[in-house]
Amino acid sequence: MDHTETLRLSSLPHTWVLDLDGTLVRHNGYKTGEDEWLPGALEFLRSIPQQDCIIILTARFEADAPAKTRAFLARHGVRYDHLLFNMPQGERILVNDAKPSGLCCAYALSPERNAGPVSWNTEIDESL
Repeated sequence: MDHTETLRLSSLPHTWVLDLDGTLVRHNGYKTGEDEWLPGALEFLRSIPQQDCIIILTARFEADAPAKTRAFLARHGVRYDHLLFNMPQGERILVNDAKPSGLCCAYALSPERNAGPVSWNTEIDESL
C-alpha cells in the first residue's frame, strides 16, 4: 500500500518545521549511543531549497543535548535556521492563514515514529 503524500507548493520560499527524534533520526538513539538518520531523512533535508527556512524542534534538554546534537548535524552538513530544544512532548500545532488566492499556508504530516520522511514528495505549482 502506497502512503506517499504529495504537497503541492507554491514557488515562494517555505518554512519547514521538523521534529528531530522519531522523524529525522531514530527516536531516543542519542540516549543509548549515537544519533542515526532514518531512511530518506538526510536526502530530504538536503533537498530543501536554500531560500527555505528550516526549523528543527526537539524535546531534548537544553542542559545536556545541544553540543552533541549540533555536532551531529554539522558532521552531516545539515543546514538549519533554528534548532529549538526543551519542546513539550505533546502535540505540535501550526496555525497560519490562507492567502486570498487560495494558497494553503499550513500543512501537517505525521509519519509513524522512526519511519522517516521517505513518503514525502513535493511538487512546485507555479500557478499558486
